[in-house]
Amino acid sequence: MTYVHELPDWPRFTWDSEALAGTLAAVRHEQGRHLGRMEVLGFDLRAEAGLTTLTQEVVTTSAIEGETLDPGEVRSSIASRLGLEAAGLPRPGRDVEGVVEMMLDATQQFRAPLTAERLFDWHAALFPTGRSGIRPITVGAWRKPGRGPMQVVSGRVGRETVHFRAPDTELVPAEMQAFLDWFNAPLQQDPVLQAGVAHLWFLSIHPFDDGNGRIARALTDMLLARADGSEERFYSMSSAIEAERSEYYRQLEAAQHGGLDITAWLAWFLDCLDRTIRAARRTLASVLQKARLWQQINQGSVNDRQRRVINRMLDDFQGHLSTSKYAKLAKCSTDTALRDIQELVARGILIKNPGGGRSTSYRLGAPEGITA
Repeated sequence: MTYVHELPDWPRFTWDSEALAGTLAAVRHEQGRHLGRMEVLGFDLRAEAGLTTLTQEVVTTSAIEGETLDPGEVRSSIASRLGLEAAGLPRPGRDVEGVVEMMLDATQQFRAPLTAERLFDWHAALFPTGRSGIRPITVGAWRKPGRGPMQVVSGRVGRETVHFRAPDTELVPAEMQAFLDWFNAPLQQDPVLQAGVAHLWFLSIHPFDDGNGRIARALTDMLLARADGSEERFYSMSSAIEAERSEYYRQLEAAQHGGLDITAWLAWFLDCLDRTIRAARRTLASVLQKARLWQQINQGSVNDRQRRVINRMLDDFQGHLSTSKYAKLAKCSTDTALRDIQELVARGILIKNPGGGRSTSYRLGAPEGITA
């Protein structure tokens, strides 16, 4: 089987600009509308939307690789690095800090040149122990000879299916220099198209022992930040990729087995980005509602336990809140939980549901009903 990097004209990718023009124009229009909505928001609401988006991006780019990160830890790490409120959030672990560090460098410093040293720093941040799981890997450097061919495989040992084989190890430095020269050259195509090309090109080289997918998606975010002209992120492409992971890998495999005309890959990439922006627009309302609620809550004081429980109720909480649930979430006694709840009820942050006794439960109040 011939892979795309084995073709004589590699890496001279081509595509049908006319075939992509309509989709590209529609995506760019949606980008502009979405960013325009964000521009009219106040600083606090925009910061909350950006924090939520970056949290989604870090969590889902890791989920695509089968790694589960605690969203609270991710949010805590991002908030601390951006100088935003992080009280009541859990302390992030090293696995979280590394992904966050890479993603923030890619998006906050999107204008800075991409160099081998910068990529090595990202890779070292992803693998601070020098291991991928229990397996030692080369960290902060291109993959080295002696480990056999770099292959993307699935299936049981002895019955693996090889989906892709990357260029031989000794070719990686030259391959990556060509990629970096192109990445940093004056722009010759729309930056959104450049993001799609870069994503495929980087993964086709597969320059590291591990972490290639997460770094490829960080590069995509970097180029999308350039396309937006903003370091603030208000949509998460990794969220859309994670939601349609099987199709993502199918499209990648088809492109890496095909020719250098990557029109089909770019068409899928643009469609995925369009779905990303539309999904972000749909979830913006809930993000803004949460931010407005916190604006009202923060007119008075809440302790760390209360803040932690309120955040859980705003995110993935199931059912209504009870004293026992509060005690479990806040890691406190039921007496402390009841006192905290009574304070929140007095301010209108929590509302007591009909019923009493052991079935007593509470729901969050509306922003307009909260007092200082």
